[in-house]
Amino acid sequence: MAQIFPQWSNKVFPVLLAIIFLGGIAAVGFFWYFGSPKYTDVGYRPVQPVPYSHKLHAGDLGLDCRYCHVGVEVSASATIPPTQTCMNCHSLVKTDSKNVAAVIESWTKGTPIEWIRIHDLPDFAYFNHSAHVNVGVGCVSCHGNVAQMEEVMQVEPLSMSWCLDCHRQPDEHLRPVDQVTNMKWTAPENQMMLARQIREEKNINPPVDCSGCHR
Repeated sequence: MAQIFPQWSNKVFPVLLAIIFLGGIAAVGFFWYFGSPKYTDVGYRPVQPVPYSHKLHAGDLGLDCRYCHVGVEVSASATIPPTQTCMNCHSLVKTDSKNVAAVIESWTKGTPIEWIRIHDLPDFAYFNHSAHVNVGVGCVSCHGNVAQMEEVMQVEPLSMSWCLDCHRQPDEHLRPVDQVTNMKWTAPENQMMLARQIREEKNINPPVDCSGCHR
């Protein structure tokens, strides 16, 4: 009896299975990477309503982070500075600058500057700034060296796995508490010994269970 289908058709089914299997792996890999915060969030740098240079203020002028972000040591939020903070200096300095014009207008009209949040965690994740900076986690660890940025951008993914990596191995991110805002601080050769000492003094035991960040 003659064959109905040609001999090569015997290979169609295994080839289709291979295509479906490899295609599935490729699709998962695609969304695993291109849908992750490492790809979607790192590098985020929105255009702000006022061209504020962190490099000038925090870098060249040496302004401490806590002068503007006053809540970082005492609350969960670091707080975005009100116009009053800007006017402490700019009521006298650079009053004729076009970059400061929006600040003066905000102050004159009594309307807040609508800064765009860059490091924005989802609502289901809880992060407390004071719990971190008061035990020696430097600003650089999460925000990068903003003293070198003309425009601040997100440099870390701030994903769950990224946070857990630090909670499991925090030693490389620990420094003396009085150095947390120092953008020029470099880890000493005995960093692991220093970190061990800080962990003992501050009783640091970062949570790695769900309730630590999801409350």
